[in-house]
Amino acid sequence: MNYPSEGNNETIPTDFDDVVQQVSTGALEHSRIDELLQEAHERYADVEEGLLAHYIPVLGHADPKLFGIAMSHVGGSVHSVGDCAHPFSIQSISKMFVYALVLQEHGRELVRERIGVNNTGMSFNSVMAFELNNGHPMNPMVNAGAIATTSMIPGKTAAKKWENVREGLSAFAGRSLSLDDEVYHSESLANERNKALGHLLKSNGRLDDDPTDAVDVYTKQCSLNVTAHDLAIMGATLADGGVNPVTGRRVVDADVCRDTLAAVATNGLYERSGEWLFEIGIPAKSGVSGGIVAVAPGKGAIGAFSPPLDMAGNSVRAQLAIGQLSRAMGLNLFASAPDRRI
Repeated sequence: MNYPSEGNNETIPTDFDDVVQQVSTGALEHSRIDELLQEAHERYADVEEGLLAHYIPVLGHADPKLFGIAMSHVGGSVHSVGDCAHPFSIQSISKMFVYALVLQEHGRELVRERIGVNNTGMSFNSVMAFELNNGHPMNPMVNAGAIATTSMIPGKTAAKKWENVREGLSAFAGRSLSLDDEVYHSESLANERNKALGHLLKSNGRLDDDPTDAVDVYTKQCSLNVTAHDLAIMGATLADGGVNPVTGRRVVDADVCRDTLAAVATNGLYERSGEWLFEIGIPAKSGVSGGIVAVAPGKGAIGAFSPPLDMAGNSVRAQLAIGQLSRAMGLNLFASAPDRRI
């Protein structure tokens, strides 16, 4: 790895009428983080909406009551509440971090031409979106684009590419991440659509690797175990210009973080990304195991986890909690009223 020297009609769930809203994008107030996390957790722990991701058999057995929220500040402090140490597979959240690694390795122009940055407006595993755009994957946060992105990780063999992916995501987390073999095998038996996307990518000149190998590495990537605590640190590394705030290690360059967060902002919650950005105002990426990581550049990141999902594949409780925290902490990137106290 080239590390630097240093589709539905639902709306984003909202329930914030009685939350005191901070509208400034100024400094994050440390003194209330624990209190605000606790309030959000208590408020939404009993929400029962959403369904488990049964189309991946092992994910359909998750405990729907699990709920954890963590926040990592760029200064290195990490705050958490609930089931923040419970491991779960990272799934599609991995896409944003692999994309950052590929940008670091190949540069923005090559990656932009090969992968794209525009929203498809369709589901994350859509074959139609790929076909309707002349065999172009459109962006790295949908499956076609993610498979193509993973194939651009350096390595002469699939095994070496996989190890580079694992090491790269571990650097973001600040600890060694491991493969969940049960999830990997379950997904491998249920990923025929991804295999089809791999062959379509190959036939359209968007994939240099063997498509079977590319999809296998991508499946392993999605099967890495993380926690909400890990997601907060991983997101805070992007918020901190590529430096892991806990380990102090530079993982990627600052311009890579900028480009990654731009792509995530417009595509991170799939066809609901526009609604998310309108309502919540910070880049976020979801995964079908129930995780969401949201990044406030220059401030920190929130990692939230709860398995029940909406129809687009985004955790219901995690969206609600992050939405409340964005308002209460003044994280919205589009807020225009300056905080005169700063």
